[in-house]
Amino acid sequence: MIELKSKTELEKIGESCRIVAAALKMVEEMVRPGIETREIDQRVREFIKKEDATPSFLGYRGYPASTCISINEVIVHGIPGKRRIKDGDLVSVDIGAYKNGFHGDAARTFLVGDVSDEKKRITKVVKESLERGIAAAKPYGRLSDVSAAIQKHAEKHGFSVVRDLVGHGIGRNMHEEPQVPNYGTPGNGPVLQPGMVLAVEPMINAGTFETETLEDGWTIVTADRRVSAHWENTIAITENGVAVLTVN
Repeated sequence: MIELKSKTELEKIGESCRIVAAALKMVEEMVRPGIETREIDQRVREFIKKEDATPSFLGYRGYPASTCISINEVIVHGIPGKRRIKDGDLVSVDIGAYKNGFHGDAARTFLVGDVSDEKKRITKVVKESLERGIAAAKPYGRLSDVSAAIQKHAEKHGFSVVRDLVGHGIGRNMHEEPQVPNYGTPGNGPVLQPGMVLAVEPMINAGTFETETLEDGWTIVTADRRVSAHWENTIAITENGVAVLTVN
């Protein structure tokens, strides 16, 4: 069942989203050659706790960290550790925060140093794909209008859209109904009703859309090991349009 949020609940979600956006801004300043991913994770954890919030991901279904840091061919769920970020890396960072009974969720892709043209293009296109998807979200429109807009833009530029992973509703729980695919035909799916809150998150690949999960049970990579990029915002559907909650 899709839960519609009240004005008060939307304000609480907005506070969690503000924390997430601020944490991602901090990460943007930290991502550089030589830094270990676990150092980024630790800083994010400390920041979220200073905001009297809890990292949404830490312990979620057994996940061992506060962030997902996914580098190059890793699509999502990269576990922070001793790996050092290198010049030329594409780094996607996903963060969630929980405060006052509600979650916020967002992701960004960062380019480190002298990166390839392909990495520059896929990062630009994944951000644009999210923007196209959000622009297609209209009160009383259909959810698949969002999905179709994301797919159209990504594929127009020669990239593939991951099928195995989707966006989601969000609120009291990290993952709620409805699922938000990044592909589909417009005019289908649930009606976008005021009060719906969605985490919209295109994940696009340079090569095949097929994925593989590594032995740790979390890290999901492209099947052909080509690069992938991820961009996510939490949005709220209102009578007047769409509010993007995870903005700096």
